[in-house]
Amino acid sequence: MAYGIVVVGASAGGAQGLAALLSGLPRDFPVPVVAVLHRGRDSSDTLTESLQRSSVLRVKEAQDKEPLVPGSVYLAPPDYHLLVEKDNLALSTEGPVHWARPSIDVLFESAADTWAERTIGVILTGANEDGAQGLARIKRSGGLAVVQDPSEAQYRAMPDAAIAAAKVDRILPLKEIARLLAGLCIRPTG
Repeated sequence: MAYGIVVVGASAGGAQGLAALLSGLPRDFPVPVVAVLHRGRDSSDTLTESLQRSSVLRVKEAQDKEPLVPGSVYLAPPDYHLLVEKDNLALSTEGPVHWARPSIDVLFESAADTWAERTIGVILTGANEDGAQGLARIKRSGGLAVVQDPSEAQYRAMPDAAIAAAKVDRILPLKEIARLLAGLCIRPTG
């Protein structure tokens, strides 16, 4: 089965975790990566630039109705929920979920509803339980659930909540998650 999308959620300590994950993805990574990192509405726009320095993939802030392009990384803008549709992204200003907008659960649930078993959900470090129910929905839809090893996460509350809520397929150190994603998504040629 070919995976079609990777969704990633992180909160406290997540900028460093996301940078480490993206640094391990190769130039020929064939699916879009869509990420929610909790950040306030007044956060600076340097996150995209910082992550771009860590990645050979194109990193950009998502725009409403923007087409999903394989091998690109899309970040939820501050104060907007980010959802995935079949071929594009959508932004929403609905109320916060788990005190957060953007919410990881909102992204993950939209991916599960649209991409079902072709979804890989990844939970990284964080200090609350946002993403746990969304990861469980990805798993119930036939997708793959991956969580950063809580013992190495900067904040373990989010990985612990995800493990408690979902039948997680893999619990891995951060440096091994990118290797797993590349192995699952890149088809050998010949």
